[in-house]
Amino acid sequence: MTFEQLYSELNYVNHSREKRNYYANIVLGNLKLLPTLLDVVFTVDDKISARAAWLFEFVARERLDAILPYLDNYTEKMHTVHIDSAVRPVAKVAEYLIEAFYHKKENCTQKKLTKKHREKITETCFDWMISDQKVAVKAYSMRSLFLLGSEFDWIHDELYLILERDYASQSAAFKARARELMKRLKKGRI
Repeated sequence: MTFEQLYSELNYVNHSREKRNYYANIVLGNLKLLPTLLDVVFTVDDKISARAAWLFEFVARERLDAILPYLDNYTEKMHTVHIDSAVRPVAKVAEYLIEAFYHKKENCTQKKLTKKHREKITETCFDWMISDQKVAVKAYSMRSLFLLGSEFDWIHDELYLILERDYASQSAAFKARARELMKRLKKGRI
């Protein structure tokens, strides 16, 4: 399937789980479509990129190992995504990758997610934390950064400062997630 064909099909994807699952299963059935799907995800000034990002998130949730060959492309371009409905799934995929990397059970992500990839994810998550993003993006970023802080010791201090600074001005959902993480971060400091 060409970029144009996939792009055309994405016009039929909507918020319904049924449609997203249908089209994501097409990609899962033909993983050769993943590079093309990512090309659409990173067509960042086009609203259709959000629909591609929804499918990319679904593919990552169902078969994280399928996206591992495309980590360079994903981590190099993830910071360019700016349409709200596309940023959320891109941030969720980052969380999936980081959770898998730091999981106690050995897995493929631990072999493929390089230090450079983790640094790019760290940088982008911090950018999302300090910019005007929706609470879901910030929540996924918090979780990713918390886990990354087990490897990069400076992250926890920076994350704590951001959470503390933004706590009063954010939503109840942000506050709930931030409160829990701040407790855990504070325990680590003592």
